[in-house]
Amino acid sequence: MDHKRGNVWIASAGLVINEAGEWLVVKKAYSGLKGKWSLPAGFVKPGEMLDEAAVREVKEETGIDAEPVAFLGLRTGVIDGEISDNLAMFLLRPLSDAITVQAGELSAAAFLSKAALRDDPDTSGLLRYLLALEPLVSLPPHNGLNPGNPFGYTKYRLYLKSSKS
Repeated sequence: MDHKRGNVWIASAGLVINEAGEWLVVKKAYSGLKGKWSLPAGFVKPGEMLDEAAVREVKEETGIDAEPVAFLGLRTGVIDGEISDNLAMFLLRPLSDAITVQAGELSAAAFLSKAALRDDPDTSGLLRYLLALEPLVSLPPHNGLNPGNPFGYTKYRLYLKSSKS
């Protein structure tokens, strides 16, 4: 097990959907997702918000520029009874469309239709679950909030469904 990250892992993933309704998916070249279609994802870096990490990971893995649209959900689990493994998932809007596969980390990246993903035996379990939930419910971001100066936030965003949204 990779203990260099400690026992609490925080990662972020981006679901990028283009104008044709296709999902941006990747095949990792390593790990438990090796050879499986999954969302571009990776660990959050210090000084980074979860949605920023999703945008960065999409760019690093696929070359696609994107912006956050909404929070989709949280996958959380415990590995071997000791590692808290957490993945925040965000809906992202693509700002570009030319894919560049990250060498060494990925074996493939593509925009695929939902039907193609449903039919492909290499689609990961998480993607299959998301496809079964279509249409996805999401929480929009609320910017410009400040919970108070005593906390010292330099960035702050709230993803919340309100009766006014």
